[in-house]
Amino acid sequence: MKIAITGSRGFIGTALVPSLTAAGHQVIRLVRSEQQRAADTIYWSPATAYVDTHNLEGIQAVIHLAGEQISGRWTPAKKKKILTSRVQGTRLLAEALVQLRQPPQVMVCASAIGFYGNRGEEWLQEESPPGSGFLAEVCQEWEAASEPAANKGIRVVRLRTGIVLGTQGGALAQMLPPFRMGVGGVIGPGDQYMSWIALDDLIGAYQHALTTLSLQGPVNAVSPNPVTNREFTKTLGSVLSRPTVFPMPSFAVRLAFGEMGVELLLSSARVRPARLLSSGYPFRYAELESALRHVLGQNALKKTG
Repeated sequence: MKIAITGSRGFIGTALVPSLTAAGHQVIRLVRSEQQRAADTIYWSPATAYVDTHNLEGIQAVIHLAGEQISGRWTPAKKKKILTSRVQGTRLLAEALVQLRQPPQVMVCASAIGFYGNRGEEWLQEESPPGSGFLAEVCQEWEAASEPAANKGIRVVRLRTGIVLGTQGGALAQMLPPFRMGVGGVIGPGDQYMSWIALDDLIGAYQHALTTLSLQGPVNAVSPNPVTNREFTKTLGSVLSRPTVFPMPSFAVRLAFGEMGVELLLSSARVRPARLLSSGYPFRYAELESALRHVLGQNALKKTG
């Protein structure tokens, strides 16, 4: 397939692009800088509401990953960037696609399990209603912004992604330094659920979504086996052969990280990948320990190689 992708230089994109090309697809990057323009790129600018639709003609699929990082303290300005980068960019792209003489067959958009909010021990799947809080509101607007493409008949898949296990970015990369020094520990009460997915499985889920015609709408991109923060902490410490005896109480999370810490570190989302499973996606790393050993072992091989 000829696939256009936004956010190709990010954590997920840098892993996804080579995987797509290895599978025989032609990848065209949508770039927001004039300096990055090349033969295999298409220029777009969410800030000025511009998309080079002429060069989008002939694209068979679109993967949309671009959006402001959610890590860091959520100032009012940061929250505005998180929301507008996702909603405006998604809507601009969806509206551009429906203007094409031959729109692509499928649009796979990033979303997040933040859609469900803080739900304790409740099992959540794609039909579950949205939760409350800033991230839940962002995810609802983010997903709704792709509706122009769905209304035109493009098959739109919204991958609600959990905590991605990789060493080049995401939550695990930030956890590793303190855990490797032996000063990691349980965060808050420890009973909050963490729904995670190995980076290799997330890349597999994107490729599965591209080619599986039965998939459309929201699709949870998480392992079938979420764990509590206490279980995650114990498993990561075991894989690293380090103690995990330095907890971070809830008040310290709130003091250090503010609203971002409450929603990302203290909230609980026990999510099931019902649609991925029913559509036949074969998870390579369904258990946390095997996923962590693979990710960390792979990183060690890269360093020694």
